[in-house]
Order: sequence, then structure tokens, then C-alpha cells
Amino acid sequence: MGKFIYEGSVKTEIEDRALTHLQLVMTAKLRRAEPFPFSWREDTSVGGGRTTVWVQPGSSLVFKYFGSRQPSINRAWVEALAFTANAPSGLYLVPEPQEASGPVVDDGPAAPAS
Repeated sequence: MGKFIYEGSVKTEIEDRALTHLQLVMTAKLRRAEPFPFSWREDTSVGGGRTTVWVQPGSSLVFKYFGSRQPSINRAWVEALAFTANAPSGLYLVPEPQEASGPVVDDGPAAPAS
């Protein structure tokens, strides 16, 4: 179980695989200087409820992983998370969708439609 730490004080535990995918989406948004809200549900052991933080360039973010291995990346999950990050409600963890079957192959630009 990894940890997401915001501004040194707000923390939540997130499974390493999910945290990796969230990190990819967050860093992509921040590279483009796009601020966004990030929300999660709190565990009942800490009172339950929901927390939302405003993430912007200059925010102090820490992604702390329990394991040392980098998980494989599911592009469909990254896209689903990016979709939420671009919505007015902001980024939140969605269930991992099944990956498209077979490897992703980039054949270059598509041929014009006839």
C-alpha cells in the first residue's frame, strides 16, 4: 500500500498500482500547468468521509510506494483517470478497466478516409 502526501500533511493510502496511474495523470496535468481538484474517500478507521485537495503547479506532492517494482501501465486506466481530471468534478480514482487485447502498435498517421 503506497501513500499520497499533499503539502506534507494531508495523506492517504492508495494501492501501489493505482498510485502509479494517478501519478502519471497528475504529472501530465502539472506539466501543462493545469490545476485540478483531487478527491478520495477516507477509510472508516480515520472517520470516513471524503477529502479534496487543489493540486496546482507548486503543490508539494509525494508519491510513496511500498514496493520497489514499477507496475505495468494500463493505458485505458490512464485515459479514464485523465477524463475525470479534465471534468469539473476533478480527479478521483475509478476502477481499472480491462486493457485492450494485444500490444499497442503505432503505425503512424492514419490514412485519409476515402
